[in-house]
Amino acid sequence: MRIARFTTGEDPLYGVVTGELDELGQPSEDSVVVALAGDPLYVGVKLLDQQFRLPDVRLLAPVLPRSKVVGIGRNYAAHAAELGNDVPSEPMMFLKPNTSVVGPGDPVFYPPQTQDLHYEGELAVVIGRICRDVPAERATDVIHGYTVANDVTARDLQRRDGHFTRAKGFDSFCPLGPWIETDLDPQTFKDGVRLQTFLNGEVVQDGSTADMVFDIPALVAHVSSIMTLLPGDVILTGTPEGVGPMEVGDEVEISIDGLGTLTNKVATR
Repeated sequence: MRIARFTTGEDPLYGVVTGELDELGQPSEDSVVVALAGDPLYVGVKLLDQQFRLPDVRLLAPVLPRSKVVGIGRNYAAHAAELGNDVPSEPMMFLKPNTSVVGPGDPVFYPPQTQDLHYEGELAVVIGRICRDVPAERATDVIHGYTVANDVTARDLQRRDGHFTRAKGFDSFCPLGPWIETDLDPQTFKDGVRLQTFLNGEVVQDGSTADMVFDIPALVAHVSSIMTLLPGDVILTGTPEGVGPMEVGDEVEISIDGLGTLTNKVATR
């Protein structure tokens, strides 16, 4: 089930997106979104007798994290190597504020404080219930679904600061979307799902989730052993190799098989 958050020009709504995805992760032209009675994280999936053509609505970030976005660094060995880093012996965590979240089609703003702004295409896990100390074998019990993310990073600030807060925390630095897919098992990603990033139409990242150092159950277990996770919290699972700079005017598309495509343009703040 694909859960979207959208607007027709009025207050945001939640809905279920119908229709098949093409090979580029785009929905068919006859896809519709059937409205829901509220946020399914809190009221469940209650369909209303109201639907809209998908091309007629504006998709928003499919989830607004209640408290936090937890990033995982260097979770693909080749990405760690391309930046001259070793693979960590346990998941390497950082936080992005929930104010960094934007949706499909929203601009990623290029801050004046950086001269080296990078894309990082990632698979994102959306938490569905309050949880703490979740065993890896119970991870599916607390996962609401999955979406596509861009962990935007000011690389020069990351190097300068020695930690990630400023480099990854600006407003608009966490695009999410286009929707949440609820009917997948973490094993799907362990077996390998293709993740591609396109910069102005050219492939710049082409990886597989099978190459994660720490799989999704291990990440949920690790993060929840440190902090309580709340409904709507997001875990970013790391990026494959191929990260690189974006400039004002660039368009970044991140596509994950079975999940869809997230598109954003870079703009001047």
